[in-house]
Amino acid sequence: MQRTTLQLGRLWKIGERLGGGGFGDVFAATCEGAEAALKLVRKLPGAQRELLFVDLGATRNVVPVIDQGETDDAWVIVMPRAEKSLRDVLDQTGAALSTGLAVAVLTDIAQALGDLSGRAVHRDLKPENVLLLGGHWCLADFGISRFAQATTAPDTRKFAKTPAYAAPEQWRDERATSATDVYAFGVIAYELLAGCRPFAGPDVHDLREQHLHEAPTPLRNVPVTLAALVEECLYKQAEARPSATDLARRLTGVLVPAAAPGLAKLQAAHHKQVGDRADADRRASQEVSSTERRARLYDAARQNFTGISGTVRDALEEAAPSAASTPAVGSRNGQWTLRLGTASLEVTAPSATSAELWGLPGHPSFDVVAYVSIRLAIPANRYGYEGRSHALWYCDAIEEGRFGWYELAFMHHPLMARSSSVAPFALRPGPESAGALSPGMDVMQLAWPFTRLTGEDLSDFISRWAGWLSDASAGGWSQPGTMPEVPVPQVWRR
Repeated sequence: MQRTTLQLGRLWKIGERLGGGGFGDVFAATCEGAEAALKLVRKLPGAQRELLFVDLGATRNVVPVIDQGETDDAWVIVMPRAEKSLRDVLDQTGAALSTGLAVAVLTDIAQALGDLSGRAVHRDLKPENVLLLGGHWCLADFGISRFAQATTAPDTRKFAKTPAYAAPEQWRDERATSATDVYAFGVIAYELLAGCRPFAGPDVHDLREQHLHEAPTPLRNVPVTLAALVEECLYKQAEARPSATDLARRLTGVLVPAAAPGLAKLQAAHHKQVGDRADADRRASQEVSSTERRARLYDAARQNFTGISGTVRDALEEAAPSAASTPAVGSRNGQWTLRLGTASLEVTAPSATSAELWGLPGHPSFDVVAYVSIRLAIPANRYGYEGRSHALWYCDAIEEGRFGWYELAFMHHPLMARSSSVAPFALRPGPESAGALSPGMDVMQLAWPFTRLTGEDLSDFISRWAGWLSDASAGGWSQPGTMPEVPVPQVWRR
């Protein structure tokens, strides 16, 4: 028989059942005129973990616990009565939300995830657990949450998940991190903007296959920067997703229109390289073999480079409509050639590298997963000069585990009696390029610093190559007078 009152810190009058969540049932409750939601958490193994999250300090946009206690068979949590859940809104709307409303909802969720990052992982983020309270969308139901650094125990519901919102690492029964919540955030964002989930199932087996191996249909009719952010959140590799602390910042600019047509093109640069990885524990990938992990990183590299390459090509074609463009057979992977006058700019498709790529003792300590070259070629001038090329490496050169696309180039050491018809030039990661990155003197030297290709610096990348293409097409283009042309700080991990 249901109780009519319950004495905790305050005396609560219990009303109608509102629903269920996690381990328990939720009832309407009142105390001295204040309306609340009272949750009875049945005393089952692991259920008490919800009580670990009754006080999350200054975390924004989390439904607070205003009273707590226990009965003989249940723990009790009392929270303010929310106006509605995000699921209620989606059910009532039956379609995608307006972009502005969706961004407002997502910003509230992002602020909560940012504040929780490094402290707690929700692990069951979904519209049912996002409630409108005091004008803000707040996270609720921490029934299967865990502290970010806690050791997983048998009673923590490690394998519990809501299939439609579960990240790939949850399907592999790996340790959940902040990146797991970022993935669920991406599923919610997709659902708000498209009016449907990115993966439709219908059954659990289908959902597992889709979350692990399939790509969602691209979002349409939303700002490209917003669509890119959602896509990054849904990357299969946890380390490739944006950090929880970066979501709110990136959302602030997605509704700002470009000031000029050229900048509108550059907004597509927000489909930036996988490199803004979540602040995740590296142990989340320990159960995955090196080959499987490398394959997923390579897939993320290819997916991201296609967007980067397309943005560069579109910007150059818009600036020079007379340029002859030649999509390669593999152009869907970002490969293309652009010709203007006698000059040609060629971008290759990403190619995978070997796990044993350096082949030297004392080699750099970072890993390179994929390689691309970009080359600007001219007919050989009277000195035999034929242009320049730069390498693009998908690597974690600066911070361990933080992968992204980096631009760099090489040159022969000025004290060595060697020359090249292409200067500076691209090199694949391997023994030759490792020498240039080693502490001592080598035949090779870095001629262009590691420059990360992000939404913030892609405009500079485009501007430089557009200027070089313009100069090369006019004839009389020659080798740089001095190299390196810019300072090359030694920022890479040795």
